[in-house]
This record gives sequence, structure tokens and C-alpha cells, in this order.
Amino acid sequence: MPPVNKQAVAAAFGRAASHYQQHDELQRRSAARLLSQLPPRMFSRVLDAGCGPGSVSRYWKDAGSEVTALDLSPQMLEQARQQQVAHHYVAADIEALPLADAQFDLVWSNLAVQWCDDLNAALSELYRVVRPGGVLAFTTLVAGSMPELNQAWRTVDDRPHANHFLPEETLCTALARWQGHSRVESITLSFPDALSAMRSLKGIGATHLHEGRSEQLLTRGKLQALQLAWPQQAGVCPLTYHLFWGVIERV
Repeated sequence: MPPVNKQAVAAAFGRAASHYQQHDELQRRSAARLLSQLPPRMFSRVLDAGCGPGSVSRYWKDAGSEVTALDLSPQMLEQARQQQVAHHYVAADIEALPLADAQFDLVWSNLAVQWCDDLNAALSELYRVVRPGGVLAFTTLVAGSMPELNQAWRTVDDRPHANHFLPEETLCTALARWQGHSRVESITLSFPDALSAMRSLKGIGATHLHEGRSEQLLTRGKLQALQLAWPQQAGVCPLTYHLFWGVIERV
């Protein structure tokens, strides 16, 4: 696998920044799952790593936490800043945090580490800035996500149209060196047609492919083929994500 083009990832999310929250149902449902796994206590200082436009940053700010919002995309961070969702804003890469050790009671990262080159490096950096007694909570996607999208595109061409995600075993191995717990759960979103499902990905900026893509127009014929090949349920087009959540406690 070639190195992740972080500049291209940031640009893709930057293009989606102004309309991200119209398409972020997966992110909201993932955040709700992760929130339900946290210990019921106050977190004085919170880092939202991969904050996007900052909906979860606002949640923690409203809960009384001092919040640092961090994102790879300057445009996403500007959206967060305009909405005043946090106390501090940092444009940075999760794999190289410009932050001092052991300063946060909660380090939160919802659906961001799948855009990193090295999961172990990303988790090590996030863990590094957690205080003893604090918590690192994150979600990512697991291999096999978006099977409907991949099945439909296979009838049109043999090029990649979705990124490959790490298998559950690899994710569990990465967590094994720390004290924590994890689980894989599935989230299925429903769309009226295949085009709407694909627009949901574009709407949140999740369009950069690590393996690259050849730019080509989605013709009416291809769209019809995708619609016919998309496995439908009760007249709607589902899009299924396999979500991995992990909660690590720093001793």
C-alpha cells in the first residue's frame, strides 16, 4: 500500500467542509455508540482529534470540558472555529501531534484514524497525550465495509472505488498492548437510490482513494448499471459500515 497522501485527504475534506453536516449521519451514529462506552464521569480537558466541523467538540464544550479541536483540514477547522465549538484549534496530523505529553483527560477520535498511514503510530500519539487515569476513545472502519458499493461497481469496472480498511484482527492486535476494550458493530444507512448513497460519501469528503483513481464522468449508463446492481432492501439502497470502537484507559 503506498503512503497516504495527507495533502489530498485534507483537500477532499476541505471541499466538503461547508456542507459536511448535511451528510454526517454515519459520524453522528458512530459518535453515539462511542459515547455510550465511556465511563460516566467529567472530563476536564478533551482533545477532539479529527474534529471535522466540530459537532462532538461542541458536545464536550457544552458539558463543561476545556476542548481542543484538531483536524488535518484547515477548512474543517475553520468551520469549527466559526461555530465556536472549542477553546483551542490546532491544524495537525494525528500521527505527529504538536502537543505535550499527558495533558488530556479524554482523547476522542471518531472515524479519523483510517486516514492515517500507520495505525500503531496514530494510536501511540493519541495515547501519549492522555493523562494517567485518562481515556483514549476512538472509532474506525473495518474491512468489509460498504459491500453494496463495491458489489455495484464490480458490474461496471474493475477499478477501486472504496478504500481498503484494516481487518478486525489487526485492530485488536494494535490495542492489545494497552488496557482497554473494543467491539465491532454494523451501521446500515438507507438511501433512495445509488446516486444518493454515493453523494453521501462525497458530502463528508470521504472520496480520496489511497490507491488512486482515474478521473472519469459518471455517465447515465453507468449510473443505471450501478442502480440495477446495488443490492436493494424494501425499495431502498443500503450502505453498510462495520464500525470498530476502542476505549483505552491510561494507567
